[in-house]
Amino acid sequence: MSSVGSPPVFRRPASRVRRATVGALVTSLAGGLLALGPATTAQAAPTLLSQGKTATASSTEGGAFSASAAVDGDLTGTRWASAWQDAQWIQVDLGSSATLSHAVLNWEAAYGKSYDIQASENGTDWRTVTTVSAGDGGTDNVTLSGTGRYIRMNGLTRATGYGFSLWEFQVYGTTGGTGPTLPGGGDLGPNVHVFDPSTPGIQAKLDQVFQEQESAQFGSGRHAFLFKPGTYNGLNAQIGFYTQIAGLGLRPGDTTINGDVTVDAGWFNGNATQNFWRGAEGLTLNPVNGTDRWAVSQASSFRRMHVKGGLNLAPNGYGWASGGYIADSKVDGQIGNYSQQQWYTRESSIGGWSNSVWNQTFSGVEGAPATSFPEPRYTTLDTTPISREKPYLYLDGNEYKVFAPAKRVNARGTSWANGAPQGESIPLSQFYVVKPGATAATINQALAQGLHLLFTPGVYHVDQTINVNRANTIVLGLGLATIIPDNGVTAMKVADVDGVRLAGFLIDAGPVNSPVLLELGPQNSAADHTANPTTVQDVYVRIGGAGAGKATTSVVVNSDDAIIDHTWVWRADHGEGVGWETNRADYGVRVNGDDVLATGLFVEHFNKYDVEWYGERGRTIFYQNEKAYDAPNQAAIQNGSTKGYAAYRVDDSVNTHEAWGLGSYCNYNVDSTIVQDHGFKAPVKPGVKFHSLLVVSLGGMGHYNHVINDTGASTIPAGTSTVPSTVVSFP
Repeated sequence: MSSVGSPPVFRRPASRVRRATVGALVTSLAGGLLALGPATTAQAAPTLLSQGKTATASSTEGGAFSASAAVDGDLTGTRWASAWQDAQWIQVDLGSSATLSHAVLNWEAAYGKSYDIQASENGTDWRTVTTVSAGDGGTDNVTLSGTGRYIRMNGLTRATGYGFSLWEFQVYGTTGGTGPTLPGGGDLGPNVHVFDPSTPGIQAKLDQVFQEQESAQFGSGRHAFLFKPGTYNGLNAQIGFYTQIAGLGLRPGDTTINGDVTVDAGWFNGNATQNFWRGAEGLTLNPVNGTDRWAVSQASSFRRMHVKGGLNLAPNGYGWASGGYIADSKVDGQIGNYSQQQWYTRESSIGGWSNSVWNQTFSGVEGAPATSFPEPRYTTLDTTPISREKPYLYLDGNEYKVFAPAKRVNARGTSWANGAPQGESIPLSQFYVVKPGATAATINQALAQGLHLLFTPGVYHVDQTINVNRANTIVLGLGLATIIPDNGVTAMKVADVDGVRLAGFLIDAGPVNSPVLLELGPQNSAADHTANPTTVQDVYVRIGGAGAGKATTSVVVNSDDAIIDHTWVWRADHGEGVGWETNRADYGVRVNGDDVLATGLFVEHFNKYDVEWYGERGRTIFYQNEKAYDAPNQAAIQNGSTKGYAAYRVDDSVNTHEAWGLGSYCNYNVDSTIVQDHGFKAPVKPGVKFHSLLVVSLGGMGHYNHVINDTGASTIPAGTSTVPSTVVSFP
């Protein structure tokens, strides 16, 4: 797709059936899963590997229905049948490890409604390759990925009162010629700084990195400070650009700093509106003067933190700030919002909150102020409807593991308040530890082997798409690891599978236009992921700023049920490679999937629509937007007969959508006479609801005629005063 003009809109009819049959599921999977990397050597065509091999099962209905009957090549004459209860399995030993292609399951009338296909090298340690959650019987052709010697159909729920029954279980793949197996685990590289309480010179190292990173807004340095469980005294960890600080305990209380983790804005003369790209996680703080300072703006997360005192979100001197995001944290004292223009806090416990500027939104927060929008500008939901916390690295004794928290429904307060959080621990040995210099082919090979990915701090150029095809894969970045697509490729694609977790990295557009930078699910994805959604957390997208970059659409969400939890999708308004056509990026986030939830959505400065929503039953809790500063004139943003492109548009085909706490700001600093007809656009239907909306002109640099559609007062009477125009509810 060209970077100019309007790209095709990939959306499904609003009347489509919510959930797919397995036939539809497998069709959608095939488009996303068959393109496995790496393409470094010629591969033999997949062959049938399972026929005649040793097969075993959890149970049989009787002697005539043994496991071997499902691998004997007789497609309709002999079959395996299990006992008449759920959670049954059949597995086949291929004899040696193979690169897996697909499996064909020829079901008898007693079929599996839901099941996993699992692989193992030793018959003991299993990984889930793919999940079928809406089986309809007949013949299932299921795409596989990675390698394995033992392949198992792990039946979860039956469709009938009988057992699981397969005429034939066929596994296809290739053996030999795949090159050496990549190892999992290993050291974390030179830019991960691991401390224990006895480590000498901790403060000196913190200071050294801060000096390098304090003003390196578009630099290449990337760092992670990881603190082993224990108590650390007298530290002030000043956190600069592309720096992450985290505790290595399972809970925040495992690692205590008697001192501060500080973000301030001295480098920018007391203005914190450019304090981007940093994060703090998994620590308990006892601030020296009773209050910690965390004066950040976009793309700066504060997760799983316990502050035994207050938290000040403003810079020293109370200059401007434009953050921010807190999740799964406890602040015993008051949070001083002060000059923060907007903020979103999710599933936390706070001692109080002071002040509101434009848009302060809370969901599932104990101690949050009640909704009072438009004045004070608080929007509060008692719970968060669906959430799952970000995965994180921790130490179990002396072994590194990644903890993958469990999904929560209608959650309130932290996930760790009552003890160890719920979830799964995965050894680092099951991760490919990605280090600078790794190629996309190698990364894809690791994924095909069945490994998760842990990106160490660095900048990674990829000349082919990173394909995440396996259910429950974790892609976790440390220290704002950055992925740059070369030659106009899509940086990362996720198949329409269950439970993928993307977290903690930045995608930076390359100079050749990419049609899409991040894609969740191929077009027309339709699998049901209600029980185990894909999550995207602290994943940021940038077009320009560090250099010329272009992308037609930054993020496309095709999969149903996905959760987008804290992202900043930014077409740069300053830095290198910035200009109306230089870093052309027409669309920020496009949601085609149904039942998608966004919690903490920041999308800014796109040439056309910042957010477009085509899926049914979408929900957004907190949205922050600025329209493109650099539009050269009114004609450049003319949208047919409409002046300007909405910051957030729900398509006319959508029947159900709901959003809370949304703000759009304009600062047309090239032509201050530009007018937007509205900040938000949505169909007027009973199921489409908005709560707490605002638009504001920054210093009179351009204006809005309305807030949403033709509702809400113009900002023009406010002149240069930056007083928002608000709508409490719509329609």
